[in-house]
Amino acid sequence: MTAIIDIGTLIVRTPETCGDRPRIAGTKVSVQRIVVWHKRGLTPEEIGYRFGHLNLAQIHAALAYYYANQNEIEEYLVAEEADYHRFEAEHKAGI
Repeated sequence: MTAIIDIGTLIVRTPETCGDRPRIAGTKVSVQRIVVWHKRGLTPEEIGYRFGHLNLAQIHAALAYYYANQNEIEEYLVAEEADYHRFEAEHKAGI
């Protein structure tokens, strides 16, 4: 008999890891990282293959968290993109 997993334990937040953003428990993989791969068209199976150490339950939990809290994760994605463009502009300007 396999152990029953409480799916509510698969996504966690801790201030010291991933800046308190939701992540897959026991890893440093944030929900937003899974969402980025998903938005690029990868299936959960393909995401699992790319990460290697994640199972489908973890990936589906991250996607479920995203769909239940889409505004929160989208805000993180917008902020991450803005940071990228700011750093790119600073690099080009030689700062």
